[in-house]
Amino acid sequence: MLPTIAREDDVVVMIDQRKLPAKELYVRCKTAPEVARAIKAMVIRGAPAIGVAAAMGIALGTRRSTATGTQKFAAEFARTCDMMAATRPTAVNLFWAIDRMKQSLAAGVQAGESVDQLKDRLDREADAIHDEDVANCRKMGAYGADVVPQEARILTHCNAGALATAGYGTALGVIRGAVEAGKRVTVFADETRPFLQGARLTAWELVRDGIQTTVITDNMTGALMRQGKVDLVVVGADRIAANGDTANKIGTYSVAVLAREHQIPFYVAAPLSTIDLKTPDGSHIPIEERNAREVTHVGSSQLAPVGALVWNPAFDVTPHHLIAGIITERGIFRAPYTESLRRAFE
Repeated sequence: MLPTIAREDDVVVMIDQRKLPAKELYVRCKTAPEVARAIKAMVIRGAPAIGVAAAMGIALGTRRSTATGTQKFAAEFARTCDMMAATRPTAVNLFWAIDRMKQSLAAGVQAGESVDQLKDRLDREADAIHDEDVANCRKMGAYGADVVPQEARILTHCNAGALATAGYGTALGVIRGAVEAGKRVTVFADETRPFLQGARLTAWELVRDGIQTTVITDNMTGALMRQGKVDLVVVGADRIAANGDTANKIGTYSVAVLAREHQIPFYVAAPLSTIDLKTPDGSHIPIEERNAREVTHVGSSQLAPVGALVWNPAFDVTPHHLIAGIITERGIFRAPYTESLRRAFE
């Protein structure tokens, strides 16, 4: 399995996704601030992977704490959590993982554990978040494989694979699950401008797996669908509101509209940790805006003239009525999402 992120002794190791596919390099984070910077700079990205990285970063920070008393240790822990929370605002898995670490610490404090015991507890919790993510992705893949025809041409947008999770993937987990079930699958990977996660990351993963993959630019999707060459669309998610509205990488909404126009099923694959029942609908999802250079440049090559204004939202929101189903580790949920997603947590 592709090693997206792991802990080695007191170091968090993650593959540098900015360098793929040209170079397979790993970043070794020795401190919590280094993990936070890696998340912010998109060394690691994808909502589930961000949550895992944050948990590991918190555990790393507290492991290195020199506090001798529980009160001071808890104060340092809180500052580390705040630092992680400030990295990427849209991915709800980040805040879910931070909350889990907070609950674990609170349970340990209530049990009267020593600082060393609290450090061990937080290490175990971070490891559990990592392992559960991999297991959940595999469950998602098994459920999602059921909606894939025996011979399927699947279109996906951005990267929702092993690189976006602790391993296996969400949308690509569905594709992997279908292949493992004996289905013949080919994939069209949207290039996904401006950061090119589809061309750089999704295609790299699938080619390594031996799954036939064709990279297309984002503005080719409509023509491809009109020619009848797409059987279904599967994408990931960074936050799913209580009504099923889904935030995912910018351009996903356009794909969903095109899929509806051409009567192609559009599915979202995401763990329950991506579902945010506290957010009533997509209008309440915060959308991160990123540096203009991602649009004006490719590497060191400048594409746009100096002085041109740039709008660079990292995500858009797909309304729930365009989504055929939301694939999770507990099954596939369908409209009305306000009811089905609530039941998913019961």
